Amino acid sequence: MIQWEDEALLLGVRRFGEAGLILDVLTQHKGRQSGLVHGGNSRRRRGQLQPGNTLHVSWGGRIEDQLGRFDVAEAICERAANLLEAANALAAIAALTASLRNTLMDGDTQGSALYPASTLLLDMLGDADEPVWAALYVRWELGLLAMLGFGLDLSCCALSGTVEGLTHVSPRTGRAVCGAEAPDYIDRLLPLPSFLTQSDQPANPEEIGHGLILTGYFLQRRVYEPVHRPPPEERARLIERLER
Repeated sequence: MIQWEDEALLLGVRRFGEAGLILDVLTQHKGRQSGLVHGGNSRRRRGQLQPGNTLHVSWGGRIEDQLGRFDVAEAICERAANLLEAANALAAIAALTASLRNTLMDGDTQGSALYPASTLLLDMLGDADEPVWAALYVRWELGLLAMLGFGLDLSCCALSGTVEGLTHVSPRTGRAVCGAEAPDYIDRLLPLPSFLTQSDQPANPEEIGHGLILTGYFLQRRVYEPVHRPPPEERARLIERLER
């Protein structure tokens, strides 16, 4: 019998029988995991078991790759309930949890590398202004790409090596470019928001939009297209809400 305890971010739930729920979580140390909660579909438990909440979980199973059970699944932080009046923040929770469900394999421990950034972003949804957390969401998607092995190189210009005046990203290589160095190809490059290369630059709605186009392009081409899957609809709905 294998048992462990951890802190976990709830990614999603699905019903099991009349009263049970299967939880899909990203744990702090064990990566993405799933398990059955008996009685999880009760009225008392449903409020705690909402995607985006942080839980303390205790998992038990016969072998690691078996669907085990969560003997304990208690909410530490109930974010969804605290954001009921913030539709855009709820859309961000849905997009983040859907992205993790769509890109991490069950049992994949490397997903734990994203746990601190994911919980930080979710905590910011209730404490920061929308442009702040929206910019952090773009950075989070860059981190997701890097964790999956498709990180972008925004450190210097791919053509000249300079670290100043970076304005675009090559869609072919994922490397930053100074637009002045490639005037004949500028229309083929993806705009690079300044807040991604200069920490003192604020993020305005236009640059946030450019950031989401940038990360969306590489998520589509390098993550979803190779496995013949579309990006999660929750991400598209978040972008639509932010554009309003």
